[in-house]
Amino acid sequence: MTGSKDGRDGKGRPRVVVTGLGETTALGGDVATTWDAMLDGENGIRRLDDEPWAEDLPPLVGGRVRVEPGPALEHQQRRRLSRSAQLAVTAAAEAWRDAGLADATVHPGRVAVVVSAALGDMGSLIGGWEALKNRGWNRVPPLTVAMSMGNGPAAAVSLVVNAQAGVNATVNACSSGTQALATAAALIRRGEVDVVVAGGAEAPLHPLVLGSFSAMRALSRRVDDPAGASRPFDAERDGMVLGEGAGVLVLESERHARERGARIYAELAGVGISSDAFHMVQPEPNGAGTASAVRSSLADAGVRPEEVAHFNANGTGTLPGDAAEARAVQEVFGGAGRGRRGPVVSANKSMLGHGLGAAGAVEAITTVLALHHGVVPPTRNFVRLDEGLTVDVAHGTPRKLESDQVVAVKNSAGFGGHNVALTFRGVPAPHGEGG
Repeated sequence: MTGSKDGRDGKGRPRVVVTGLGETTALGGDVATTWDAMLDGENGIRRLDDEPWAEDLPPLVGGRVRVEPGPALEHQQRRRLSRSAQLAVTAAAEAWRDAGLADATVHPGRVAVVVSAALGDMGSLIGGWEALKNRGWNRVPPLTVAMSMGNGPAAAVSLVVNAQAGVNATVNACSSGTQALATAAALIRRGEVDVVVAGGAEAPLHPLVLGSFSAMRALSRRVDDPAGASRPFDAERDGMVLGEGAGVLVLESERHARERGARIYAELAGVGISSDAFHMVQPEPNGAGTASAVRSSLADAGVRPEEVAHFNANGTGTLPGDAAEARAVQEVFGGAGRGRRGPVVSANKSMLGHGLGAAGAVEAITTVLALHHGVVPPTRNFVRLDEGLTVDVAHGTPRKLESDQVVAVKNSAGFGGHNVALTFRGVPAPHGEGG
């Protein structure tokens, strides 16, 4: 990233930079552990046979967070926050510390929060309903509604960071976490705030959610091979695997970050949003909506397709979804100076599972780290593409980027035809800090 004296981009808007990262996933309880596990191609997916409801559903696999959020929270937070909010607070606290803001003086009226969850919290809502049915209205937990609302994780995070410039919770299905970052960038570009804590959190490993996806025939049937169940872009893929977690990034105006001497990971340089208007759960088969969002993101950033070194894919492992996304990559990047394969593609859900509203934010962190360290994590379980597809999927071992390859795109898509693409411009890590 090349900064400017006044911290503005080529369109005269405040530059948006990433200064803090925090996450909790099926691979680790923080960013460093998750990143190292990704580079090693580890598996975070396991059988869910030990869940109390397992006998009521067909055999299933999923990505439980590797570190439970409870020990890191205060007693009151454990009692009053839903699981998704606990995950969000855990990730946000790490990101806030990582940004160097825990001990800094920041004006609360210039700090906002945008944290999303696609589902709110099913466990809290249904637990309250069960209490009502079985024990009566006066035994319903008083905070059932507050804990189950979609803005619960965002509100909980705002209390942690004392954000007084607004709390937002964007709900765009599986692109919710990515949309949160897009919304956060818009707040900074308009000059309304200096700092936004943004991302997503989700706790979807609930019998109702799993039962619904099972009835939809959207889940992988490789229950006897959890490590091989999630296979984005592989010709033998047979469905997604759900996973819980949270990813939170601290975004700042470049001027604010530089004035306080913050470390900058990357610039969020471009945002692109589109909608398929095609089907409630199926993507437009040629990836037209995805291609439109990616092009808009590149144009917003002032980036040519041939400059993009890495594409962090939505990559759910479903037959139609991955094929449509691969076609979009070919459409946007094919023949753009890198041969027909275009940028190096990676799909993190192969190791983490699909975190729904959390997925885009967690994967945005991976995208930022790939630029920061100059290396792209592999896609687990990938062997070969569908016939006719030619995207360059990183697999087996991490793929190193050249020192001048500092642009990456994070793509997300969600039920209802939501498409969000973010273009990041990296700041290379100091010498000796590699991945």
